[in-house]
Amino acid sequence: MAEGTTMGSLTLTTRTEGNAVILTASGDVDLSGSPLLRQELKKHAGKKIVVDLSAVPYMDSSGLATLVEAMQTSRKGGGQLFLCALGDRVRSIFSIAKLESVFKIVPSVEAALAG
Repeated sequence: MAEGTTMGSLTLTTRTEGNAVILTASGDVDLSGSPLLRQELKKHAGKKIVVDLSAVPYMDSSGLATLVEAMQTSRKGGGQLFLCALGDRVRSIFSIAKLESVFKIVPSVEAALAG
């Protein structure tokens, strides 16, 4: 069963598949939407979290900071954080920030679930 929440221009849908929590983001991950993402990621800290960014056209530094924080929290809690289906514009932000090798970035939700 998936449940959705909206803040600013960001909508998050959460569902569980096996031992993984899949967060599907839709809209911009910016200053207005980042608090929602942070809140949802904290709820599931210590688990295997897959963040599907296929419907995210734009992410700013607050979104990036939220994901860095979630990755650190996840590692400390023994969880895993996967980012998947990044569009070119969002992927370029990770590249510019030199974070592509820090995150587990995979092409799809299925690849994250298998990883």
